[in-house]
Amino acid sequence: MQKKTVNKPSALAILTIACTLAISACAKDPRSTGSIRGLNKPTEHMSVPELQQAASVLGKQYDRNPRSKPIGLKYASVLRSTGRNEQALAVMQQIVIKHPEDNDVLSEYGKSLAATGNFKKALKVIERAQRPDRPDWRLFSAQGAILDQLDQSQAARVQYRKALDIVPNEPSVLSNLGMSYVLTGDLRGAETYLRRAIKQPRADSRVRQNLALVIGLQGNFEEAEKVARGELNQAAAEENIKFLRQMLSQQSAWSLLKNTDGEDTAKTQ
Repeated sequence: MQKKTVNKPSALAILTIACTLAISACAKDPRSTGSIRGLNKPTEHMSVPELQQAASVLGKQYDRNPRSKPIGLKYASVLRSTGRNEQALAVMQQIVIKHPEDNDVLSEYGKSLAATGNFKKALKVIERAQRPDRPDWRLFSAQGAILDQLDQSQAARVQYRKALDIVPNEPSVLSNLGMSYVLTGDLRGAETYLRRAIKQPRADSRVRQNLALVIGLQGNFEEAEKVARGELNQAAAEENIKFLRQMLSQQSAWSLLKNTDGEDTAKTQ
């Protein structure tokens, strides 16, 4: 059996596929877990309509208290989850004025800048937030994600490994590291890190959906669907399976998958 390799896609393209695959899974952020007041479900388990409701609830809270750090961070995170990146950035621009030295705020601000394609400024913000005497693993991971989007995968992996030195086996970092290998066409390497990530107790749905994508891109649809269903409820699982099938049936996704001799190994379904 021939070894499969992948032509290197753009970072933005593969990150878009990953987030489109499971928009509810992309909502989770280390600083925005738990139930939002007025809603009954943690953000990482919300469907698209529930995320839209969360945005509405948080928007009203933000209007009443635009200086609130917790509300601003949650609101920006939910806005990014629903693709409202410019609005998320506008929220964070207001919050960072009130909390210019807060690492949580600077980290979310950096993510919002990256989501709007302002990668170099995002990198400067993240670097500014990092303290050499008290390094924050979340900032190392965020810096790695931005470097990946700047097509600097080797430098990105240095940052991920710095994060793992502080929090060994942290699933969100392992997941980012795995997706970094997707960006350079190494699906086997990506799968190794993602399988390690999914075994960790704190692994969330983003990790599961990234693994499902990588398995699917290697042609194992049955296992990909099984992984994608995971711990999600039936409605959310079916939504994710629908997206997974759409992504993997598109010629643009399959064009990434090649044999070593350059011949396509899969056809559009």
